[in-house]
Amino acid sequence: MKLDFKFSNLCGTVYKKGNVLFTPDGNSLVSPVGNRVSVFDLVKCGIRLCRGSVPAALPPALRLQADAPLVDGVASFSFTMPFDAVRFELGSSSRPSLRIALSVPDELVPGLDLSVDGKVSSGIVSLLPLEGQLGNKHVVLHHHNFKAPVRDLAFSPDGRFLAVTHGKQIHIWNAPGFTLEFAPFVLHRVLTGHYDDVSSVSWSPDSRFLLSASRDMSCRVYALNHAEHFEGAVLTGHNDVVVGAWFAKNGTSIFTVGRDGALFEWTRHSGSWLLPDGSSAPDASARAGSASDADAADADEDEDGAAGPDAQRAKRRKPAATAVAGAERPRIKHWKSTHRHYFNQNHAKVVSATFHAASGLLSVGFDSGIFGIWELPDFTNIHTLSISQKKINTVAVNASGEWLAFGSSKLGQLLVWEWQSESYVLKQQGHQHDMNCIAYSPDGQFIATGGDDGKVKLWNTQTGFCFVTFAEHSGSIVAVEFARRGQVVFSASIDGTVRAFDLVRYRNFRTFTSPTPVQFSALAVEPSGELVCAGSMDSFEIYVWSVQTGRLLDILPGHEGPISGLCFSPLDGVLASSSWDKTVRVWNIFARDKQSEMLDHQSEVLALAYTPDGRHIAASTLNGQICIWNMDLAKQESAIEGRKDIAGGRSSTDRTTAANASGDKHFTSICFTADGSGIIAGGNSKYVCIYDVASLALLKRFQISHNLSLDGMLEMLNSKNMTEAGPMDLIDQSAELSDLEDRLDRSLPGVQSGDKSLRQTRPQARTKGVRFAPTGRSWAAASTEGLLVYSLDDRIVFDPFDLEMDITPDAVRETLAAQDYTRALVMALRLGEQPPVQAVYMATPTRDVPLVVRGIPTKYLDRLMRFLVVFMDASPRLEFHLEWCTAVAKFHGRYLHDHASVFAAPLRALAKALAKAIDDLGAVCAGNKYLAAYLVDRCDQAIARANAEAADAADADAAANGGVNGVNGHVGDAAVMDIDQVDMAAMGL
Repeated sequence: MKLDFKFSNLCGTVYKKGNVLFTPDGNSLVSPVGNRVSVFDLVKCGIRLCRGSVPAALPPALRLQADAPLVDGVASFSFTMPFDAVRFELGSSSRPSLRIALSVPDELVPGLDLSVDGKVSSGIVSLLPLEGQLGNKHVVLHHHNFKAPVRDLAFSPDGRFLAVTHGKQIHIWNAPGFTLEFAPFVLHRVLTGHYDDVSSVSWSPDSRFLLSASRDMSCRVYALNHAEHFEGAVLTGHNDVVVGAWFAKNGTSIFTVGRDGALFEWTRHSGSWLLPDGSSAPDASARAGSASDADAADADEDEDGAAGPDAQRAKRRKPAATAVAGAERPRIKHWKSTHRHYFNQNHAKVVSATFHAASGLLSVGFDSGIFGIWELPDFTNIHTLSISQKKINTVAVNASGEWLAFGSSKLGQLLVWEWQSESYVLKQQGHQHDMNCIAYSPDGQFIATGGDDGKVKLWNTQTGFCFVTFAEHSGSIVAVEFARRGQVVFSASIDGTVRAFDLVRYRNFRTFTSPTPVQFSALAVEPSGELVCAGSMDSFEIYVWSVQTGRLLDILPGHEGPISGLCFSPLDGVLASSSWDKTVRVWNIFARDKQSEMLDHQSEVLALAYTPDGRHIAASTLNGQICIWNMDLAKQESAIEGRKDIAGGRSSTDRTTAANASGDKHFTSICFTADGSGIIAGGNSKYVCIYDVASLALLKRFQISHNLSLDGMLEMLNSKNMTEAGPMDLIDQSAELSDLEDRLDRSLPGVQSGDKSLRQTRPQARTKGVRFAPTGRSWAAASTEGLLVYSLDDRIVFDPFDLEMDITPDAVRETLAAQDYTRALVMALRLGEQPPVQAVYMATPTRDVPLVVRGIPTKYLDRLMRFLVVFMDASPRLEFHLEWCTAVAKFHGRYLHDHASVFAAPLRALAKALAKAIDDLGAVCAGNKYLAAYLVDRCDQAIARANAEAADAADADAAANGGVNGVNGHVGDAAVMDIDQVDMAAMGL
């Protein structure tokens, strides 16, 4: 079993807190998710729609609910960068935000700067592969600790500098490059002057000036370099915190937005005072002589912005009557508030805003969930729309100004809106609360998740998008399961219902209830899909329903504690149930009696799982063990001790160390691998473990997160977070928040579940559900941060099998040149490299494919089938691929059938690849069929029209000549008119 699983994607969460940005080309959106960064491609990703993909199946009226946008028949996709963006230590804030800045240096390689509002660590990340280094993609290039909370940061337009807020100061750094350096961050200048924390920074279009907004209700204009006649400008007049400030396109105006909904426009005007004595300034006539001269423009900017302390002192001083060089000294210009506008959104506060200088569009998000677009400087309202129930935390606009991105932290919602067509480009929202359970579809293409918010969401593993959401439940979802046959997903909830959802029409077609109201805690679906079972946590009974009729068939009593797990055997349909009464019971639900076989354990049983062959069962107990039972003998064969492996960090409220804490040292979810040789387990810890069933050894342990803002991450607590009143995390500091909505506490006393956005405790790092994909190539975990997907690392290309000294690439080429295709293919498969296998595969004649496949030993079938799956998408020779697949099924079908459990993963992958190829070919054939029918119809219409015109012309000639013979001749000619004589322009082609 391969263990080189790498982090692949984060699907369950699209946005948490921070700022979102568009890439320079405007086609992708970068969103912070916890301490990770997700990238959403909004245009093209090169991945065609797979079988059963929802956006293609939905009608246009319902396509908005699918949330997976389509552009030119290509599905958008998302991916999460395979690293934890930062490892920061939590300070006073329990929800630090990730700040992002993008830059495009001369190498045209976008860089990503990551900073965190907490004790900050920043990293420069490569978004695209460097030239000649195709593998160096999405890697961290540099790290730097700013040692202060970062509220905002921005690259200069020329990509040479990086401005970072540092409390009341602004630090300007030389932007690091893409080469390894000992000290990549070099401080260029420190800007001071504000009396409170700086909230935002922005650059002028020429990268020479910097504009800052602060919580002291003022804005300041700085010069990047020390200018002789520029000391800075202070813009005051706001009555609330300044949310943002930006330069206009022409550089002669500044727009500032306050949190109270006030928009100020600042324009440069000439002052009524002169330069101080002894100072010099460039000639004004030279400045007005040539506007295109760069030196004159530089001198103009240096003088126009000068309205600082020196100018104020010059205003109080009596104007001097002397002249400089026989002429009047030039006057200093200053910034003045020329216009003041107000949004007037029913006293709603401005939370976020962005300005697109090229088009003059200002986009503003309010705490009421309303956003608006205004055209400046006329202050014309273009759009005002309510898109969320909570406040809009971030707003971004792409380079062309056509798309707007909005993020809502409390709802975990991410939207991309095209304001010209008034339509959504992207609409994604994760679970509002914790994710409780997950399940893979039989083909491994979809993942179903259930959360505390009562919603069931389906995610596409290829695109990373949620394409449908079912919100019929009124309580938390505790279990979800797919039917083995048919596109049906089942869910159980504590609201006392089990619901079945149709994935073809996207509706809840069946609801199962119990005679008396109960809360369900477990769910299982019979392999044939005819029966569904659910276990109760209060009546301790198991309910059995018929899926076709919806009737309750049976109630299985016997347990003396809440049901914690249900599982059907994959082969014979035997039901196994686990309970807190320290037993596992095995039921034959098709028998007449209700007797069950009981398997006793030493502690409460928390989770249950069957092996793919149905011969063994695994049960996780509260004492940290995983017991393996032989179902044929009803005997426990072995037990895995996992207490030390699952032990996580120390909670902020623990009175004991992490080594002595025993509350979380157990597994709450287990699942066997696709071949049954391993078992994956997770629990209330930051670790997910994979064990070998035969040796009971820990094969690998994955840490799902390094986010130190989560509880239970540190092994040892920091004493500086301890106060006389107790741990700092237990002190309620909500009264210090700036927004009134954040200061209000509407939760009941002592309640720590329900609305997670209002709780004062830190979320704990834990894994509530783990599942292996049916293909065996990936596994998923429902964690605190979302749905984590790990897949095999495709970058590892050398994987030899049964290798010998004489098996080399040269030997493979020599054997292939001798036309010994079977031996060459076996040598290539043993070598384990794709290029030799591909060369032999493509060089094999079609007539020799059956002979080659027939001579391949069975131990190489797994590698051959996996190669077919990978290469089928890369090569258009569909008929050639089908010849190989047919030969494998014809000559080795019996062996594959007898060893179905061993070849389950490659068979599922091959079936999935074939289904995808069939769908792609079917779409092309259907399009060609309709196009051919359209062309034939147009040709028939054109021929009929030409014949009618010829007949009319013949009638006219006959009437003119008075003869009948000519008419018959013309009509006869028109009746035999060939299609080649039809004017193609008349067909509209």
